[in-house]
Amino acid sequence: MLPYWLLLALPLALAFFIGRFTRGAETVAWGIVWLLFSLAIGLRYSVGGDWETYIYLLHLQSGKTFWEVFSGNDPGYYLLNWLIVNLGGGISWVNTVCGMILMAGVVRFARSLPLPWVALFVAVPYLVIVVGMGYTRQSAALGLLLLGLVSLGRGHARGFVFWVMLGATFHKSAVLMLPVAALASTTNRFWSWVWGGLISLLGAYLFVFSSADTLWVNYVEANYQSQGGLIRVVMNAVPAALFLMLRNRLDLTESEKKLWFWMSLLSMVCIPLVVLSSTATDRVALYLIPLQMFVFAHIPFVARSARNRGAIALGIIVYYAMVQFVWLVFAVTAFAWLPYRSVLFH
Repeated sequence: MLPYWLLLALPLALAFFIGRFTRGAETVAWGIVWLLFSLAIGLRYSVGGDWETYIYLLHLQSGKTFWEVFSGNDPGYYLLNWLIVNLGGGISWVNTVCGMILMAGVVRFARSLPLPWVALFVAVPYLVIVVGMGYTRQSAALGLLLLGLVSLGRGHARGFVFWVMLGATFHKSAVLMLPVAALASTTNRFWSWVWGGLISLLGAYLFVFSSADTLWVNYVEANYQSQGGLIRVVMNAVPAALFLMLRNRLDLTESEKKLWFWMSLLSMVCIPLVVLSSTATDRVALYLIPLQMFVFAHIPFVARSARNRGAIALGIIVYYAMVQFVWLVFAVTAFAWLPYRSVLFH
């Protein structure tokens, strides 16, 4: 378990650099953090619930042509596999590239927030360790979504659509986030739904329709029970409720208020939906994890005094340390992550 706790300690170490050194030194510190996390994700060995499946998918690309890979499902991820396997590389190469994409999004998003080290700390227990080391394709899609959320928070809807569509080439479920662009960037409610529908149809046509039957069978009719799905949905609902109650006390632009209002609303809607299909809702809820980073990096500033802000930040640290402890010790699937092993020693 020690490597996972060292990863959780990195944001606390980073906190000492922020505001104490030059901007250039802080950038270097963030670059080192990005690299360390990327390598921890990429150089893991036999860690994650789908480890053998990803190795199988890698070798499956070796006998295909470029066009066969490009025209298939999740072309971004499989093109990466195709390129690496033809260069003689292994699964660690794929994992490292995907880890770099995820952490590029995490770092960029965290640095756009008022307490970036808190945002990074919040991301470690689940987004980095569980998703980054277990859901390789979706983790890359999430990294690209985070880049898109930075653009959308600044009012650049087209940038958001670009990053989400690129993320959908790694995991087609990312297209489910496309309506957020319309909802967050249009003041007229009617046109919000019109544009949201058009963008979603385009994304679905490009990435989902060809495999809609398979997705329905796997995620809805089969009604697979995603272990801990309700807990993870509730973890998004907590910051969602906080945001809906306190959003007028936060120092946010109108674009940010609109964006995170809809993200919060979607997180609350996931609670009843998880009863119908825990796996499908759990997969969608993964894309709402950035809400946790955003809200908890802002909440301390609700307090007026520095002492109270520090107390709130400490509470967040304790909360997410407990989240990591409970997951590592009690989660049914934690055995696939324990112990942490690296290809450097195998």
